Amino acid sequence: MAFRFTLRQLEYFVAVCDAGSIAAASQLVNVSSPSISTAISQLENVFGLELFVRQYARGLSLTPGGRRFYSAAKEVLEGAGGLHDVAGEISGEVRGPISVGSLMTVAPFVLPELRKEFQAQHPLVTFQQAEGHQTDLIRMLRRADIDIAVTYDLEIPNDIAFEALLPMPPCALLGVDHPLASASAVSLGALADEPLILLDLPLSRDYFMSLFQRLDLHPRIEARTPNVSMVHAMVANGIGYGLLNVPSRHTWSPDGKPLRYVPIKDEARPMQLGLATMRADRKSRILSAFEEHCRKMVAFLTVFGSARG
Repeated sequence: MAFRFTLRQLEYFVAVCDAGSIAAASQLVNVSSPSISTAISQLENVFGLELFVRQYARGLSLTPGGRRFYSAAKEVLEGAGGLHDVAGEISGEVRGPISVGSLMTVAPFVLPELRKEFQAQHPLVTFQQAEGHQTDLIRMLRRADIDIAVTYDLEIPNDIAFEALLPMPPCALLGVDHPLASASAVSLGALADEPLILLDLPLSRDYFMSLFQRLDLHPRIEARTPNVSMVHAMVANGIGYGLLNVPSRHTWSPDGKPLRYVPIKDEARPMQLGLATMRADRKSRILSAFEEHCRKMVAFLTVFGSARG
């Protein structure tokens, strides 16, 4: 008996399972909710299975059979992805889908440029991207929601491989009217009594606080925010100073006020910007090509250093 279904239908089904609802899956794959609902109904009709239990006001939950079907669907999609490698090896071209994740604080500074250049070099590639906190990225790697993550070397678990590309030492973010804004470098001791606008993300927060702790200093935290743009804006408006590892190449806040990036003169462990992937014996052709692309782009990434002075 011939089963008439498409890989696209399987992709929509897996997206609903991963996202938890049709509405969330719709945003994830950028397809309308009715189209996803139709695809799932078609799969159920083709295979004669009830994949989800529909519960009013509680959304969808997988049936026992649906859970087994989900695992099989993932295997089919992964196997289909391998066909792109075969085609690439035959044709000598890099082709197929790749999903790249990036740390939220890093993504605006590096991901658009990496994507633009990679797609220009490999026009047969379908590029998807996602942003998240470090724990989000690790979870997405483990669930195969992303193939690779551009992130820092913060609490990388043993089942994740990390390749460091670029050291990113901390720097102080100051408004141009701050007394230390014209300094070539600034010590943490000089900053400790100043009001700090702390980037309040779990691992970033711990990293910045550790810089003071190792010197037995206690920073004066004026405000906390998980939003890098808010740190920029509050600093530019004279509310305090910030600490960052990824300064922008421009020196303006979101509301158009000027900023200064000043290196920290104390010895401090830099974060390492690099690539995180699942440990595997063999990497796909497209993933290897993207890793090599990122290595070649290190020269581009180092221009951030010129923004500190």
